[in-house]
Amino acid sequence: MRQVIVRYKVKPGQAELNEQLVKAVYEELRETKPAGFRYATFRLDDGLSFTHISFAEGDDNPLAHSKAFAKFTDNIADRCEIPPQVSEMHVVGNYQLVD
Repeated sequence: MRQVIVRYKVKPGQAELNEQLVKAVYEELRETKPAGFRYATFRLDDGLSFTHISFAEGDDNPLAHSKAFAKFTDNIADRCEIPPQVSEMHVVGNYQLVD
């Protein structure tokens, strides 16, 4: 299972647009229902920082095939004050979050 965390901070005035683009990704995921994929996005209390967490079984990432995700990532550098930082995660402990 591939487990990834992505963190970034958008520029002032870009948070609402970013959130709308993220919500469109979730609408598409609800329609396509990719198997073996779990995904969550959080907006932090500063209102500008976002964290995305994904758990994908196998090598295929459903986001790679998502039109909404492609739209979200298009021009993301222009929206960000701190660009996305992608890190693989490895579970050390877990209580009902990860299988």
